Order: sequence, then C-alpha cells, then structure tokens
Amino acid sequence: MQETHHQGPPPEGRERGEEGEAAEVVIVGGGMVGATLACLLGNAGVAVALLDAREAPLDADRVGHGRPGRRVSALTPVSQRLLEGLDAWDWIRGRRASPYRFMQVWDAEGSGEVNFSADQAGVPVLGHIVENDVILAGLESRLAALPGVQRHYGARVAGLEERGDDREVVLEDGRRLAAPLVVAADGARSPLREMAGIGVSARDTGHVAVVTTVRTTRPHGEVARQVFLPTGPLAFLPLVVDGDDHHCSIVWSTSPGEAERLVALPPEALAREMAAAVELRLGEVTVIDRALAVPLTQRHAERYVLPGLALVGDAAHSIHPLAGQGVNLGLMDAAVLAEELVRGRARGVAPGDERLLARYARRRRGDNATMLALMDGFRLLFGSRHPALTLARNLGMSGVDRSGPLKRLLMQQATGHRGRLPASCR
Repeated sequence: MQETHHQGPPPEGRERGEEGEAAEVVIVGGGMVGATLACLLGNAGVAVALLDAREAPLDADRVGHGRPGRRVSALTPVSQRLLEGLDAWDWIRGRRASPYRFMQVWDAEGSGEVNFSADQAGVPVLGHIVENDVILAGLESRLAALPGVQRHYGARVAGLEERGDDREVVLEDGRRLAAPLVVAADGARSPLREMAGIGVSARDTGHVAVVTTVRTTRPHGEVARQVFLPTGPLAFLPLVVDGDDHHCSIVWSTSPGEAERLVALPPEALAREMAAAVELRLGEVTVIDRALAVPLTQRHAERYVLPGLALVGDAAHSIHPLAGQGVNLGLMDAAVLAEELVRGRARGVAPGDERLLARYARRRRGDNATMLALMDGFRLLFGSRHPALTLARNLGMSGVDRSGPLKRLLMQQATGHRGRLPASCR
C-alpha cells in the first residue's frame, strides 16, 4: 500500500498512475463505504487509487478508547459478515462494538409496542452499535496491508474530465488521476456527482437529528430502544464502554425548532427530558457529551452510473436514520459493485463498461428505493397526530407483535437478509 500526503503542486506532465501502478479504479471518498470498496477490490488484486480529502488517516491508537464518538452506525449481521471477510471485524470488535440482541419499538401516544429478539430471527445478534471512527479505523488497518491500493490524502477534487476511454479526476493542487472507472463515494452532497451532471431528488424530512451519548442508571440489557414521539422518533442505542453496559448513543429525530431548543438545554435538563421520553425504562439519564444537531435530508440520485462513473453510499442515496440502515445500504453498494467489477475483470471487461455498471445499478437501485420509501412512510405515519392514524398504528404494532410471519419478515429487513446477497456477504 502506497500512501501520499501532498503539500504542493507536482511536476508537469505526469501520466496516469503517477504514484505507482496505473489505477484500474479511482475511488473518491475515503469514508466507510469508499474504504470498504477499496478493500474488496484490493483483496481481488485490482489496482485502486483511493482519494481522501482528510490530511491523514485516523490515529488507530486513539480510536475506540475513552468516551465514545457521537456518530455511530447499527451494523447488521450481513454487514458484519462483509467486514469479517475483509479481516477488519476482529480489529473493530477488539476496540468497541456493542451487540444488541433485542429491539423494543413503541408509540408514546398509545399502547402499541413491538419486541424483536435475535432468537426469533435465528441469528446470534440483531446487530452491533459501532462508532463510525472505529469502523473506519478497522478498514484503514486492512488497507495498510494491501499493496495494490494507493491512498492519497489531502486530495480535494476540482474537476472531472474524459480522457479517451478513461475518466480523469483533477485535484485542487493540480494532480490528475485517470482510470477506466471513477467511483463517487464522497457523501450526500457529492461534488463528483454534481460535476458529472447527475441530478438528485431531495426531500426535506422536516427532521433534525439531535445526537449525543448518555449514561443510564439501569443497564441497557443489549436492547435497542426506539419510541415514536409526536415530534419524531427517539432512539437509545446500547453501548458497552470498558465493560460497562450503562451507556447509550442517542439519536433524537425531531422538528428543527425542537432540535434547537434541545441542544440549547443544560445537560441536566436535556437528560431529564430524554429519561421522561422513554418512560424511565432505563432509569435516570446523564448526558456525557455535547449534543449536536444534524439536519436530515433524504436524497436519491436520478441515476447511479454513467460510462466510467459509479455512485455508491450517500452519494447515491441518503436516508432518514429511523431504522439505522444508512451505512448498511452503502456497504451493500460497495459489495455488489466490487462483485460485478471482479466478475467483469475475469472476463476481460473494462471496469467502466456501461453494461457492467448497469448490472450494479439494477441490483442496488430497487433495494435502496424500497428502503427510502419505507422510511418515508414510517416517518409520515408516526408523525401524524390524527386520532384515526394513532389508533391504526397502535393496532398495527400490536398485530405485528403477535404475528409470527410478519415479524420474521420485518426482522429479515432489519438484519439485512434481503434479496440476492453478494458472495462477500453470504
């Protein structure tokens, strides 16, 4: 693995693959999804250039110690299998990965409640709550062992051009990297997607996520809890910190005005409101980190691919955190795209081939669109104060809790067991 940190413009006239072997794929964005794709391709012997706007990788010695990070993901068992196959999971689990074997979902305005368990789903755990930095550091530890992956830090993209059969990425410092395929893994506001002229349908969810970390007087018991309040859902996601199971990551999706009020509260007052909102199921609450407000916009790119270009993760779709599926959808994008590229490579098909990329788009767009629509439906249903809808959703939740087949179907969705999984996730 080659790693570069550029401070100034390079000499003129450099060609593709200037830092080493010519890249077959350039990935723009070194976050969790981009790093996963780089690992998958690097493992298969594909020459990859991974461009990251950050100045340096994470400090692996500091990640996963002390107070947990505020940004976490709920990794499904399917995503866990993907990370196991990349030899990254043991590193992640060794730092901090908090399993949950139960889920409780209830309506604050009624008696409807649904309870799920890993035993009912036929899996050891329903998932793991993991800090995003821990996931990324685990992937970076793996990338460091892959000689075919060049990592370029401080790499900010200024342009995207066509160069013969290749796409060429132009960086702010004058560097140019070309390859048959460029992948945009550069986030929900993807500059690369915009440079390529791909439109996006965006919907303001009307919610802002208030995120923080708390300690509770009762242990969480490996239960992920979510209550639907009149202003939006509040999730208490279980964390284990140095063997202590009295911690939770908080994601409180609410109206912009309410979010502004909540983050302005003194920690003691915010803690009291959270404890009351979950009906003291975890006893008293202590806020141990500053609360942040994160606006929530749901986006879906009008297309996932162009000749020589593919979108993955949040660049292709961003979703309400209601079911914690965002990063899992992105990891599945990476797994499916890598599978199609490696299959095509074995047949001598170039990575930027339109038909090859179209297969990736077909395999992923439907699943992502379904999940986006499902989350939007849940948001609208549980955001309504209409008495008839309140009654219907409470009756519905109670019915789901009693219905074995329907409950199993929902658990399959929650654990990531949907459709035809790529081989790396099976």
